[in-house]
Amino acid sequence: MIGRFVKRKPAAAAPGPIVVNAGKMSGGDRTKTRIGMTIAIFLGIYAVIGGRLVYLGIQDPMTTATPGGRVLAARPDIVDRNGEVLATDIKTASLYAEPRNIVDADEALELLSTVLPDLDPESTFNKLKSGTGFVWLRRQLTPAQQADIMALGLPGIGFRTEIKRFYPGGPTASHILGLVNIDNQGIAGLERWIDNQGLADLRATGLATATNLAPVKTTLDLRVQHIVRDELATAMEKYHAIAAGAVVLNAKTGEIVAMASLPDFDPNTAAGAHDKDRFNRMTAGTFEMGSTIKSFTTAMALDSGKVTMASKFDATRPITIGRQTIRDFHGKGRVLTVPEVFIYSSNIGSAREADVVGIEGHREFLKRMGLLDKMKIQLPEVRTPTEPKVWKKVHSITISFGHGMTTTPLQTAVAAAALMNGGLLFDPTLLPRNADELNADEHRVIKEKTSEDMRYLYRLNAEKGSGKRAEVPGYRVGGKTGTAEKVVNGRYSKDKRFNAFLAAFPMDDPQYIVLSIIDEPKPEKPGMGATAGLNAAPIVAGIIRRSASFLGVKPEFGHESGAMLVSYQ
Repeated sequence: MIGRFVKRKPAAAAPGPIVVNAGKMSGGDRTKTRIGMTIAIFLGIYAVIGGRLVYLGIQDPMTTATPGGRVLAARPDIVDRNGEVLATDIKTASLYAEPRNIVDADEALELLSTVLPDLDPESTFNKLKSGTGFVWLRRQLTPAQQADIMALGLPGIGFRTEIKRFYPGGPTASHILGLVNIDNQGIAGLERWIDNQGLADLRATGLATATNLAPVKTTLDLRVQHIVRDELATAMEKYHAIAAGAVVLNAKTGEIVAMASLPDFDPNTAAGAHDKDRFNRMTAGTFEMGSTIKSFTTAMALDSGKVTMASKFDATRPITIGRQTIRDFHGKGRVLTVPEVFIYSSNIGSAREADVVGIEGHREFLKRMGLLDKMKIQLPEVRTPTEPKVWKKVHSITISFGHGMTTTPLQTAVAAAALMNGGLLFDPTLLPRNADELNADEHRVIKEKTSEDMRYLYRLNAEKGSGKRAEVPGYRVGGKTGTAEKVVNGRYSKDKRFNAFLAAFPMDDPQYIVLSIIDEPKPEKPGMGATAGLNAAPIVAGIIRRSASFLGVKPEFGHESGAMLVSYQ
C-alpha cells in the first residue's frame, strides 16, 4: 500500500513522503543483504564439507583415522643388504560394529560365529548390545573371512582398512626384526628400535605415511640368514639340544651378516613370541662361554709382553687355591708351550697365563675387549655381563678358562674379531657403516703382532686340536672350542653343558667371524661324547660350507696355511 501510494504522488510533492519512501527502501536492502549473507554462509558450509569429503576421498586409507579414533600409520620396509624385503606393510580389513544400528544382537552374534567361531560369546554380545556408536569386533581379518561376513548382510556391521605388518621370511630373522602390536607399533627387535628413532613421533603427528618413509637397510644377507637358521635347526634335532644360536660377523666392520637363536617364533602370528625359552640368546642371554674365553687369556698374555709364543708353562700337576682345584680335562702332565696350552685347551696353562698378567691387568683386558660392559647395538634386547664384585686371585684363575663370569655370545664374537683383524674393536651393528663411521667407531685393543699370533693359534687348533670338525676344505678355517658345564642349583653339572665354537675364516686374512652355541646337547650316537668339538664345531662348518660363496670368499686349494705344532717348540 505504501509503495502504491508513493507512486501516485505528484512530482512536486513535499519532501516528507520522499523521506518515508527512502526509509522503506533502506529496510528492503537490509533484508536482501541478510538473505544473501545467509545463503553465502550455507554455501560456505557446504563447500567446506564438500571439500573435506573430496580430501578424504583422495587420501590413502592407510593414513586416515579409524572409527575408533586410532591413527593408521605406516612403517618403513626393512630390507637386507641386497634389497630383499624382510618386513613390510600390507592392507587388511578389521571388523567393527555400530551397536546403535544393530537390529538383533542375538542373531548378529549367531551369524558372525559361523565365520568367526572363536569369538567370545559373552563379551561380543555385550558389545553388540552396548548401544554405543562404535566397537571393534575383530582386528585384521583374512580376505576370506571378510568376504564371508559381507555375505551375511548384517546391518550395523562394517569393515575398516588397516595396516598389518608382514614378514615374508616368517621366523627366519625373527629375533632381529622383532615384531609389532595390533596397532602396528614396534614392541621388540629392530621394529622397536625404529620407533625409538623418530617413527613414534611421526605417527603422533600423522606424518608416518608409506610415501615419506624410506626403507631401513640392514647388514643382513637373507640367504646367509636362512642358512644359519637351517643349520641350527638341524643341529638341535641331531644333538637333541634345548637351544642353539649362531652369528656371522664381518671381522673388518663389525657388521652382522646373519644371526639366529632357536627356539624362535613367527612374527606374522607372534604365537609364543613371549615364551621364556624363545628369547634371543645371542644378545639377551649371558653365559659362561667356557674355553672360548681362553682365546682372550692367551691374547692378553701375549699382548702384555710378558709372554711369547715360545714361553712354557708347567701343567704337570693341578693347581689348588683355597677350596678350588684346577685340573685339565685331558691333561698331558707336562710342561706346555703357549701353542700347546691353546690346542690342548689346558685349564692349568691358562691359569698360569693369567697369573703372569695379574688380577688388575686381567680385568682391565677383558673390559678393554668389551666383554664386561653392556653391548651397544640397535636391538633393545641386550643383557649386561656379570663378573665378581671383587676380583680375587681365585676369580682370575677360573675366569681365565671361562668360569666365573658371563657375557653374551655376540660380545664374544665381536671381541674375537679384534683378535683376528689386526687388533681393532668395533661395536656390532645391524646397519651398514660407511668409511667415516667405521673410522670413528674403531679403536685399537691389542697389537698387530698379538693378532698375528692368534691367527696362527686359531688355524693350528683347527688342524691339530679340538677344532678339526670345523674344517671346510679350501676356506682355511680356524677357531676355539668351548665346553662349559652349566650351573644347576648352585653347582656345576657333569651332565648339562653349554657348548660353543668361535671361528674365523679365511685364516690368512680373516674376513668373517662365525660363532655357534648349543645348549645341553646330547651325544650324537651312543658311546660318543657331547663336547663342543663334536657338535658346536660342525655347526660352524656347515654354515661356512654353504654361505662362503654368498659372502664373496673364494676357496683356495693350492696352498693351505700348513701351521705346524713344531713351529714354536
